Amino acid sequence: MSEDNWEKEAIKNIALAGIKEQRRSRRWGIFFKFLGFGYLLLFIIILSSNNISENAQTNQPHTAIIKLAGAIMPGEPAGADSIIEGLQDAFNNKYAMGVILEINSPGGTPVQAAMIYNEINRLRKLNTEKPVYAVVTDICASGGYYVASATEQIFANKSSLIGSIGVRMSSFGFTGTMEKLGIERRQLTAGENKAMLDPFSPRNEKAETHMINLLASTHKQFIDDVKAGRGDRLKNDPTLFSGLIWNGEQSIELGLIDDLGSSAYVARKVIGHSKIVDYTYQPDLFERFTRGVGKSMINLIYSNQLQSWL
Repeated sequence: MSEDNWEKEAIKNIALAGIKEQRRSRRWGIFFKFLGFGYLLLFIIILSSNNISENAQTNQPHTAIIKLAGAIMPGEPAGADSIIEGLQDAFNNKYAMGVILEINSPGGTPVQAAMIYNEINRLRKLNTEKPVYAVVTDICASGGYYVASATEQIFANKSSLIGSIGVRMSSFGFTGTMEKLGIERRQLTAGENKAMLDPFSPRNEKAETHMINLLASTHKQFIDDVKAGRGDRLKNDPTLFSGLIWNGEQSIELGLIDDLGSSAYVARKVIGHSKIVDYTYQPDLFERFTRGVGKSMINLIYSNQLQSWL
């Protein structure tokens, strides 16, 4: 073999060896990536399986508590799905001698509040021997009070804020500002009332009348359910359903609540079982992750202005 051929063969062998090494490194890289993903998936599964709350394993008499904290909105910790799951777990455990719904909420959507209200009534009818009480911490307003009125009794602190029994819808009007800035509104719709509350368009008396009637109807549903829950305990005061709020001491006089007391007090003195077990629904790590991804996707969609088609 000539010297030139030997050099070419050597260079070829070195190149082939380098290619083989790159392929080998790539295969090992893929293997370790899959291995890492497998470990992550196993970690999530273990966390999910260990997320079983203590209420599922409690076999001693106790008081169950479900914490409704924050806005009563779909997909939120205080949303109907989460609160109802906690309530059902508590009512299904025969060792839960009573249930406390601890509320700290400024309100939320009428639908979500009504769903919780209806479920409390359903569970009470199926489990007449198991009482359910509402305990207010800082605030129990609007939809929060809607929910509380379904319980047998309502307790609060003397400084808790109670009430705000009403329905509202807020918007803005930018037409004057647009005229000053020389901005022209160009909007296309299918359906004459599709954009009836558009803040960039002039006020529409017909649309406003329709929405006022809608709010009044929803308000009446709210009032009827509160009256059904509280009954004769409510005082005949015209301001009760005006949207006003009161503190705990004033609320007793108006019949909005029954007494002053904390969750520990109700468990110890009213239910008779001082041991409290938390039944508040807690999403596992995987669910929190997927929920976060879902919200991110929604935000991405809206940021691309696809909402203009809705």
